[in-house]
Amino acid sequence: MRDIKKAFTLVELMIVVAILGIMAAIVIPAFQGNSEQASESAAKETLRTLRQQIEYYAIEHTGVAPGYPGDDPAVVPNSATFNMQMKDGGYISGLPLNPFNNETTMSVLADADAFPAAATGATGWIYQPKTKIIRLDWTGTDSAGVSYFAY
Repeated sequence: MRDIKKAFTLVELMIVVAILGIMAAIVIPAFQGNSEQASESAAKETLRTLRQQIEYYAIEHTGVAPGYPGDDPAVVPNSATFNMQMKDGGYISGLPLNPFNNETTMSVLADADAFPAAATGATGWIYQPKTKIIRLDWTGTDSAGVSYFAY
């Protein structure tokens, strides 16, 4: 009696690979959309928290927003002072991550500087103490067509 070896034929293997490819083409875009929406939600929540903590700081420091050395609005604000004031005061544990470019850096604008019309993506955040405006530094639009910079 002959030993018969059982195995898949090349055609059967090609069919299985084609089916797996079709399934991957259907499933992967669905997961990518969820990832983008998660980043959008994270960005909105982070901005909400930062804005809230900036307001708390200003309330506790006679209306002076964080970023000014010595809480003196006559001095040019900077990001190192912002970080120190917010961390030492217990308002934040550290500058959060921008979920789109993974940056934790902040561009702090002087009082005389105009807020940029658009994001560059070079830093994580753009902040102006004079106006207490903080924005996400990321170009493009979200899944609803809203500019990330307008969050």
